Amino acid sequence: MRIFLTGATGYIGSAVLDALLRANQQVTALVRTPAAADALASRGVAPVLGDLRTVKSYRGAADAHDAYIHAAADASPSREEVDLKALETLLSAASERAKLRPVSFVYTSGLWALGSNAQPMDESAQVNPAGLRGWRPAHEEMVLQAAGPNLRTAVIRPGIVYGGNRGIVSDLLKNALNGLIRVIGSGDNYWPLVYDRDLADLYVRVATLPNASGVYHANDEGDETVNAIVEGIASQMSMPPDVRHVPLEEARKKFGAYADALALNQRVRGPRARALGWSPTLHSVGTNVPRLLEEFRRAQERAA
Repeated sequence: MRIFLTGATGYIGSAVLDALLRANQQVTALVRTPAAADALASRGVAPVLGDLRTVKSYRGAADAHDAYIHAAADASPSREEVDLKALETLLSAASERAKLRPVSFVYTSGLWALGSNAQPMDESAQVNPAGLRGWRPAHEEMVLQAAGPNLRTAVIRPGIVYGGNRGIVSDLLKNALNGLIRVIGSGDNYWPLVYDRDLADLYVRVATLPNASGVYHANDEGDETVNAIVEGIASQMSMPPDVRHVPLEEARKKFGAYADALALNQRVRGPRARALGWSPTLHSVGTNVPRLLEEFRRAQERAA
């Protein structure tokens, strides 16, 4: 398949790219810098130098693909508008291609769209988004409603991703190595988690399996509390770090809505994802800390 991928150098997108190449797919990737374009070209990827904010930089290059995976996430205050513009552009390209042959479109959302719930939530759960990503459900619905006779659309909601040297869990590893971990609130809240390589495998399945459509939850179902994660990390440190619990109100003053997102209590299930044959290889951060630390250190060395 010819697959158009956004976010190929990001945390999720880079893992998806690796998985697509392992599956021998032909990938066209939107990248923002010449250096990134050269690096991807050396791996057999067709790079497109551009930016989500500038539609004309990638609209023509997005034509004539068999699948579209939108994994990029703008970090600016205008992230909602940027994401909407990208969706409109890519869905238009996918719809045009679908006039000739079957096409799939995969959108990246997130489990924070579900809000807090102490009861397990599967893909049929009602959304109740945290303020940080309150616009996500509308974009999910836009993607799902775009489906047609030849256009198959899907939404993947990843949990908190772990692996490598990026993301929230890697920040905990780095903080532990520096001697101090801050936990927002009591730490008794559950985080839904997913290993980056396992997540990427789900993307490949959803993009390529002809019957995959709708919403998919990507998490390892390990039901780990933040305290359990932190304890697992601290136990592997030669010098145990100090652990400070920061009251939510105090954390809000520094991190705003991000603090509320980290304090969400979520136990999540993904039966629809598992029905595709997806089976995570890792089911815990706390019991895999030595492996994750090694990955973290190797990734840090490569980035140096």
